[in-house]
Amino acid sequence: MKFKKPSLIVQIFVGMTLGIIVGYFWKDFAPSLRILSDIFMRLIKMIIAPLVFSVLVVGVAKVGDFKSVGRIGIKTLLYFTTAAIVALLLGLFLVNVFEPGKTMTLELPAANAEVGIEASKGFDTGNFIEHIIPESIVAVMAKNEILPIVIFALFFGVAAASIGKTGKVVVDFFDSVSHIMFKVTNYVMAFAPLGVFGAIAAVVAKQGLGVLTGYLYLIGTFYLGLFLFVFVVLFLICFFLKIKFFKLLGHIKEPVLLAFSTASSEAAMPKTIESLERFGCGNRIISFVLPLGYSFNLDGSMMYMTFATVFIAQAYGIDMSVTDQIMMLLILLITSKGMAGIPRASLVVIAGMLDHFNIPVAGLLLLLGIDQILDMGRSATNVVGNAVATAVISKWEGELHAFRKEPDIDHVKLD
Repeated sequence: MKFKKPSLIVQIFVGMTLGIIVGYFWKDFAPSLRILSDIFMRLIKMIIAPLVFSVLVVGVAKVGDFKSVGRIGIKTLLYFTTAAIVALLLGLFLVNVFEPGKTMTLELPAANAEVGIEASKGFDTGNFIEHIIPESIVAVMAKNEILPIVIFALFFGVAAASIGKTGKVVVDFFDSVSHIMFKVTNYVMAFAPLGVFGAIAAVVAKQGLGVLTGYLYLIGTFYLGLFLFVFVVLFLICFFLKIKFFKLLGHIKEPVLLAFSTASSEAAMPKTIESLERFGCGNRIISFVLPLGYSFNLDGSMMYMTFATVFIAQAYGIDMSVTDQIMMLLILLITSKGMAGIPRASLVVIAGMLDHFNIPVAGLLLLLGIDQILDMGRSATNVVGNAVATAVISKWEGELHAFRKEPDIDHVKLD
């Protein structure tokens, strides 16, 4: 009888389970296993830039001109903005209804305690423009800064399409590169269970399972919000647009679990591209919407920003009025767009909000111990949110097709 290799999702579950066991029983040894997670994340980062660039160039070349790119871009940004507002409002609603900062008995850090996170100074147009427009495409690819890569690829793809047969040679080349990068992705994903094992073992060894007990109410409230956003908000969006939501979830279950177990949306990006193609989303839409989503449509992180800010205010007995909370929502809606590519961006933005409303920034210490656990949920939600966004834009553009057995990146036909 021929042995059937377990699916990737089964392997990841096994990695998570073994990681919990090893981290709990071998606390001295487990932290050294972080190297497995570090290797996996480096492998992921190794493939993101060439994968995004090649797929996006081919996709944009199919669009063909800046007018079409602009139309799709406007639809995409309108959807992103709407989803962000809903996520921010949901975070505010839950933290005000359940009041975890008032309900939980917490030992408050001193107001002048060192956090180790520099507060965001707010949205700076100059810095934002400098961030999204690359001085060197080589430099931004080396740093895996997705948004500048998207900007360059847009110009490159449209230019390649505009010169006809001469450009077709280049587009066909990047078409081949994208196929190769999908194959490389499959090779890298073979290491995912070990990466997950190392990440979970190190976290459990460092923080222990006891941290869950003290913060169970907070964690439960936040995860309830994530659940409502995915299975109510995103479900209703798909329902009204006649997109098969649960079928979509079935296709992206591997990248969602990968994002959850590694607490990194980035780790799931290559696999998400492949899964969305199999679901039937148009390749040019995937290549355009998904990379933008990693800078502008992080729904789980957006919800966390309002939730965490008000939670810390509650813990310190500071009452934020309705006006303050609406102002915070509007500031976050803008500020968060300028934080792409910054490590622990959510915490940086939250620190800025705390400072703006004269709430002790040291309150972040209340969350740092469980941030990894909360990050797992918001990373998985980010992946689902971007998958739904891609499906929505594909539907609006008439490019949501039937199930595909294999990824389909057609060669571009240029006149």
